[in-house]
Amino acid sequence: MHGRNATLDDALAEARESYARRRPNSLARHLDAAEVMPGGNTRSVLFHGPFPFTATGGEGCRIEDADGLTYVNMAGEYTAGLFGASHPAIRAAVLRALDGGVNLTAHNAFEARFARLVCDRFPAIEQVRFTNSGTEANLMALACATIATGRRTVLAFEGGYHGSLLTFPGGRPAAVNVPHRVVLARYNDLAAARRLARDNAGDLAAIILEPMLGSGGCIPAERVFLEGLRALADETGAVLVFDEVMTSRLAPGGLQEAMGVLPDLTTLGKYVGGGMSFGAFGGRAALMAMFDPRRPDAVPHAGTFNNNTLTMSAGIAALGEVYTPDAARALNARGDALRGALQAIAARHDVPVQLTGQGSMMTFHVAPAPPRDATEVAAGNQALKELLFLDLLERGFYIARRGMVALSLVLGEAELDGFRDAVEDALALRAPLLRGALQAA
Repeated sequence: MHGRNATLDDALAEARESYARRRPNSLARHLDAAEVMPGGNTRSVLFHGPFPFTATGGEGCRIEDADGLTYVNMAGEYTAGLFGASHPAIRAAVLRALDGGVNLTAHNAFEARFARLVCDRFPAIEQVRFTNSGTEANLMALACATIATGRRTVLAFEGGYHGSLLTFPGGRPAAVNVPHRVVLARYNDLAAARRLARDNAGDLAAIILEPMLGSGGCIPAERVFLEGLRALADETGAVLVFDEVMTSRLAPGGLQEAMGVLPDLTTLGKYVGGGMSFGAFGGRAALMAMFDPRRPDAVPHAGTFNNNTLTMSAGIAALGEVYTPDAARALNARGDALRGALQAIAARHDVPVQLTGQGSMMTFHVAPAPPRDATEVAAGNQALKELLFLDLLERGFYIARRGMVALSLVLGEAELDGFRDAVEDALALRAPLLRGALQAA
């Protein structure tokens, strides 16, 4: 046990040292940033040891750092970077908006067109309102549910991430969460969800979940789980909310369409606004009607940048020109093929590496079997996952520190072939450590 741990410690120390030695300019920028931002950081997910690199530019699927090192971006801006760093159609849409003026202080020519594209695309959305982020979209969806039902309790799931103020790591609400009364069940555990929902039926306002855990490890919901939650919401009178901020990219009409289970409300974000700052919530017209300002009892929903011209125009290009239904099907088929190829590489080297996910999103886990929920994700070997992250950076491929991959449309076959080769090289190099982790467990 001690020898194996020491070997892993040595490998991590060597990988960190190599990383730092090649990036003196990023280190200098990190230290400078730390003087004015806590930890030199204003977005926690981007931080990693020994210090994060600084990107200075990007084109297509590649980014360059402050030391002139280039990476193929496999992290895909955590699903928001579907169009790569500089897609010409998105760029042209932004320039069109700039030419017409950014701050118009009025309804603009883009927002209704964009709203119609969203409503036509996602089957559960009859009407929609825009926000600035997925966090805001989920906060507004829960506000809608609590107002509509006159109740306060929300059923959520361990490992769920619904924005920076609604996250549930480690089976508990995060310290920064807004003060909803939340009860938590394990993901994919329908029996536990039923018990909690029925125990709280008189005050249950909403059931909220991602149809596939995103930051929680790319764990797909089982169809019977989603169908059971739909029935449970109907039984208790709660509002079923699907957070499709990430998962809407996984089929032309999101996972709700692919799984054949429709929520009452859907939240969107990330790529839908063309990679700009964006969020949206929408659903049944009867629920959304409370926000109609023509009503004397209307619920206010303001936000200076909700209909900002840059995002509205970029969103029209994103859904109307670039990420068409055919493009969505093709990208997700490529993702399924890549995930299968990577799993086959792990099997060939007889290492306990699992790839979970669906379509263009996937996550590496160091575990003996594919995890089904956040507890099983957390039980995986996190030190070996960090080692894989550093090994792939060394080979010119950037995945998320937590092991997530989100494919962009601009990745070519050469890049995907190179990624497969890099993963094979890294797994072959670390096979003894990976097998040792399995034996230690």
